Amino acid sequence: MVDLLGGVQKVMRQMLVARGVESTLVRVAGQTLHSYRLEGEGSGPPVLLVHGLGGSANGFARTFFGLAKRFRRVLAVDLPGHGFSPELCGGPICVQAHFDVLQAYCRQVVQEPAYVVGNSLGGAMAVELGAQAPELVRALALVAPAGADLPPGRIDAVLKDLIEVHSASEARALTRRLFHEAPVPLLLFSHELRKFYGTPTVRALAQEAIEARAALRPEVLGSLKMPTLLLWGASEKLLPYESLDYFRAHLPAHAQVQVVEGFGHVPQMERPAELVSHLVAFADGAGL
Repeated sequence: MVDLLGGVQKVMRQMLVARGVESTLVRVAGQTLHSYRLEGEGSGPPVLLVHGLGGSANGFARTFFGLAKRFRRVLAVDLPGHGFSPELCGGPICVQAHFDVLQAYCRQVVQEPAYVVGNSLGGAMAVELGAQAPELVRALALVAPAGADLPPGRIDAVLKDLIEVHSASEARALTRRLFHEAPVPLLLFSHELRKFYGTPTVRALAQEAIEARAALRPEVLGSLKMPTLLLWGASEKLLPYESLDYFRAHLPAHAQVQVVEGFGHVPQMERPAELVSHLVAFADGAGL
């Protein structure tokens, strides 16, 4: 069978490169990572874009050029086993190993405090980065972040829905949950999503989350000192509503929480220009 979405991903990379985006493979902490880099026109700090479980740097592609108008550099990394980065090597496939690689990427490639934008699992990792290595983070933007400590069973159902997609109808149902209004082409080929969510990396990370009940502790969220923005979609259908309540309760008082009409779980794909507007407005207000 033709790898349709894989082909689309490669074409998207070719188009980005043709427009001046650098696509590179780097060795970080013994791991090969793919990342994008676009030199910007603005004076703001570098922006680092971190995708979620089963996602990739390509998901942020339509935000690159808008962000480059305001910031010095835009970087987007494929975490191990995602996008164009090979599976994690040299140890167990777990969230901690992915976080360690992300932190090493920041030190080796970004090399200065960045405006870190994380979506879903990437949002949870961005929080940990801000808490454990604040010298690497100028500001945080959490876009539909994962990591809330939810009632038993609530997150398990979400994760099982992600990795247990067996039929075309289940694939379409998952696709609809990711968006405010799912694009018709994605609905038509949503069965291809099984290839993204059925990888060893995604299955291992999801299984770890189910078994270990890993969550961001209240004291970790409360420790964030840098400017912090949380963007939550009014049309969020993937993560349980209790997630927003948890972040509201435990983020520090200086954090801004915005519920945005028309945003689903992945606004970088569905409303990229609006997402850029929110990110830039926050940066302006924070004096970045």
